[in-house]
Amino acid sequence: MAVRLHSVKYVTPEEISASEPKGRLVVLTVEVKNVGSKDGGFHPYGTMKWEDATTAAQEASTMDSTGSQDVDTTYHPGQAVTGDVVLDVPRKGGKVNFYDAPGAPSLTFALPSK
Repeated sequence: MAVRLHSVKYVTPEEISASEPKGRLVVLTVEVKNVGSKDGGFHPYGTMKWEDATTAAQEASTMDSTGSQDVDTTYHPGQAVTGDVVLDVPRKGGKVNFYDAPGAPSLTFALPSK
């Protein structure tokens, strides 16, 4: 699987009709593509954690949606989807790690501090 980050945007709950966050809502627009020869999945919900230099990793996943295409699915070889993942992070900045297996993160996205 190949995952490409297109944009990062902090939003208010009202902008995307979301539930009230614990921290800040951030929308990651990503393109997910199966570049392999077998079916593969990308399932970001429940597998994304935020951290920064002073705060240990915190679960950041939400079930909120912007109404874009759903990237949380199984892809056949060559298939791709571009869509949004909405996260609830304690504050701006830091980084978001995606874990598809125990251990080290598979992906890391740096978040802007502004």
